[in-house]
Amino acid sequence: MNVVVAAPLRSEALAAHAVGALLDEVELTPKPGLVDRRGGGTHTDMTLTLMRRSAHALYRGFVEMARTAAEHLLPDQNLRVQLAAIGRRTEADMYEATGGVNTHRGAIWALGLLTASAALLPEGSSAEDLARTAGLIARHPDPGCPAKALLSHGSRARAQYGVPGARGQAQAGFPHLIDLALPTLRRSRAARVSEVCARLDTLVALMAELDDTCVLHRGGVHALEAVRDGASRVLTVGGTGTAAGRARLSQLDRTIASLGVSPGGAADLLAATLLLDRIAPAGSIRAQHVSPAMTKEASWRN
Repeated sequence: MNVVVAAPLRSEALAAHAVGALLDEVELTPKPGLVDRRGGGTHTDMTLTLMRRSAHALYRGFVEMARTAAEHLLPDQNLRVQLAAIGRRTEADMYEATGGVNTHRGAIWALGLLTASAALLPEGSSAEDLARTAGLIARHPDPGCPAKALLSHGSRARAQYGVPGARGQAQAGFPHLIDLALPTLRRSRAARVSEVCARLDTLVALMAELDDTCVLHRGGVHALEAVRDGASRVLTVGGTGTAAGRARLSQLDRTIASLGVSPGGAADLLAATLLLDRIAPAGSIRAQHVSPAMTKEASWRN
């Protein structure tokens, strides 16, 4: 009996999915503190038009990442070095498109790894396998990392507050995506809420449990606790598909505005979730929710 192995998704298709996921994230409205159809949230230097332009500017980089991974075949040190170099060129494309505004730097890291992972694996691979393979790539060091990267807002927040940040999340195989975000998205859909509410519930679930370095950088631990508490309150009354949940989402929006913070880390992971949802079979993800303590513990695994 002949065994037929599915060919990897084409690099262009994967890149289109990555850009599509970024556009889906930014168009989602209303998102507390974030750029959406209402405006820039707490960002004074970002608009919906700018975010759209930025997302489209990343397409070439995602294609190159996918092609490089497909040609390389293994999630090893050499691939990590090549992807890092492509990632820096993609960041340059972003800055050129935005006039120097950092719109998607974190998303380039997360979605770039997942795009490369998908190019390495057969089409139809599970979300767990995609995230696990991305983690294998992320654990390799990047000897070409410029010194200024260690002075980024995320790096400073990781060092100051002892949280894993985007780097730790990826190196652990994206546990918040696999154990929290995708199950929330698909459970909300199963409850027959609108797609907008399902995606908002996913964002809020991430906000409730993530040690978001974007929030920590701007507002410290007090702001992070306020954001997480407010997001949890949305979920405890049934999520954004309920009148009570929408009222609490509005309250969370006001709280975040008063704090002047933005849950950018949660937004990046929402985009990564939407990417996995596009390319991984729905039946491949386990559909249970884990406790905040379990999720936080998982994020430290290396």
